[in-house]
Amino acid sequence: MYDKEYWIEKLGLLSHPEGGFFKEIYRSPEMISKKCLPGRYSSFRPYSTSIYFMITSDRFSAFHRVKSDEIWHFYTGSPLTLHILHPTGKLFSRILGPGFHEDQVFQLAIPKGCWFAAEIQEVNGFTLVGCTVSPGFDFDDFEMAEKEKLLHWYPAHKAIIERLCRET
Repeated sequence: MYDKEYWIEKLGLLSHPEGGFFKEIYRSPEMISKKCLPGRYSSFRPYSTSIYFMITSDRFSAFHRVKSDEIWHFYTGSPLTLHILHPTGKLFSRILGPGFHEDQVFQLAIPKGCWFAAEIQEVNGFTLVGCTVSPGFDFDDFEMAEKEKLLHWYPAHKAIIERLCRET
């Protein structure tokens, strides 16, 4: 099995602001006009975008949200736990990984507007996934969580918020 350094070099992955490493691999050349999009978007968006994304046991993906639905696809490495905080206050956690027989999934959709974070439980582990966003991703649609605000909005989930938020 290949290690994380192999994939970082082979795929040309760069450091990502939410944690981990990434490289955009697809951005649709066709655009959706602003007038055809919901009001939450500031301008036109590509139909779809996708990236390679790697998380390591020492570089978790901190709580953040985007304005579009996002689908995570497992490729290789350690199982990865995705934690999703719905606006209703419910916390949903699911494991993305190769163990389909162990109730792990190969793909998981994260609904628009939900806060989410990801972490690996294995020491010295890594996970390589793909993330597909539609309408396509734009950094204007990306918001890193502020720990104090999340703690105020979701006090029942203090432990996970404390663990998976970065200081702002």
